Amino acid sequence: LKAFDASLARLGLDYVDLYLIHWPVVGKFADTWRALERLHQDGLARSIGVSNFMQHHLDELLASASRLPVVNQIEHHPHLQQPELIEYCRQQRIQVECWSPLMKGEVFALQPLQDIAQQYGKNAGQVALRWQLQKGLVTIPKSTKRANIESNAQVFDFELTDEQMAAIDALDQGRRIGPDPDNFDF
Repeated sequence: LKAFDASLARLGLDYVDLYLIHWPVVGKFADTWRALERLHQDGLARSIGVSNFMQHHLDELLASASRLPVVNQIEHHPHLQQPELIEYCRQQRIQVECWSPLMKGEVFALQPLQDIAQQYGKNAGQVALRWQLQKGLVTIPKSTKRANIESNAQVFDFELTDEQMAAIDALDQGRRIGPDPDNFDF
């Protein structure tokens, strides 16, 4: 609660639209969730959610939670798709939000995405983002460069075919770019 108050003061706001638990720290996230529920109840956080929670983390959280997270922000890209976790979140009515959707730039080197991109006059990153959107996922590509931000937004003027979606689905390797939610130390 103190960290939230400090963040709110730095932002100069009266409330935030969404506040997340960033990592499922064992032995702490249930208490942290109760604090987020209080922030929501007090109108200081309009929505609350989690980030990097696997199904077993969510099961533990939901066992004592009085409200569901609205979002689970997870690493998701062509090489790490986590379909079972996504389906679980859908069943629980938790929106999946993808971080690192462009694999820290590695997605641009994936030949199947380059081939699809060429058919639409797009780039591989735009194809990866479109693929996530068509799966009903929220995607948040990170960039500080104006040209990349604008490019990332140009994904609503084409649609991938079922065959193209399946080709990207076939790229799953279960390979993480970021830390493993079950084995992180920070």
